[in-house]
Amino acid sequence: MAVAKILKTNAYYSRYQVKKRRRRNGKTDYARRIKLINQDKNKYNTNKYRLVVRFSNRDITAQVTYATVAGDIIICSAYAHELPGYGVKVGLTNYAAAYCVGLLCARRCLMKFGLEKAYVGKEEADGEDFNVEENEDGPRPFCCLLDVGLKRCSTGAKQFSVLKGALDGGLDIPHSEKRFVGYNASTKTLNSEMLEEYIYGGHVCDYMKALEEDDSASYQKQFSQYIKNGVKGDDLEDIYTAVHKAIRANPAKTAKPRKTPAQKQTFKQIRLTYDQKKANIAAKIAILREHAA
Repeated sequence: MAVAKILKTNAYYSRYQVKKRRRRNGKTDYARRIKLINQDKNKYNTNKYRLVVRFSNRDITAQVTYATVAGDIIICSAYAHELPGYGVKVGLTNYAAAYCVGLLCARRCLMKFGLEKAYVGKEEADGEDFNVEENEDGPRPFCCLLDVGLKRCSTGAKQFSVLKGALDGGLDIPHSEKRFVGYNASTKTLNSEMLEEYIYGGHVCDYMKALEEDDSASYQKQFSQYIKNGVKGDDLEDIYTAVHKAIRANPAKTAKPRKTPAQKQTFKQIRLTYDQKKANIAAKIAILREHAA
């Protein structure tokens, strides 16, 4: 009878190291992260910026960060829940909203470094691919890399809508047009009209009209917030056009005023005096004697 050979001895297990916590939780691909944050040796102590894009069920996050030994430092950030302040109150996670988040993050980043006037970007989104050109007598454009985390990078994915918004906002991000909506892999061309339609919510408009005609009950359910806010499919293009202008006019993040609480909250336990402690003990003894009697 053949005896199984022991491959992993006690020495193996004594030297075994578990994976990093975020790797065990399936939150970070460290192989990809190392490629994004590793800096050239001849650029010592020079920050390598990343445009971090993350999606949740109800929000979109775009952050410009750089890595340090202590952790990532966030330069600026933009979120989809800020869009109602610019005019978009519904559909905060669709393709058009993702473009607005990317545009807002780009304008904030350039404003923080004083580059908002030197690099305006593309003021009118027409779906054409755009690359920032360096000014001859001015500062160089702000360059960063796209970081999408564990999101699947398929053609037409929403994280590339954030990328498109950041490019039109004036950031210099190495990219290819192959992942934008409207790219045809067989002809290797980009349908800019289709991309422009998605940027202004045209696909949502078409679906709203088709669903309203075919299934009114489903329309009332899926677009209940649109109906509540009085938003129709034909209004989306004008809404997003106004939002783009509003973001460019004032991309700064406004801090909410702090409210003083109505009643002062104290979390420290009030210290009792000697007489109070003595009275409490006497009261407890009296209760015990009553129960004993």
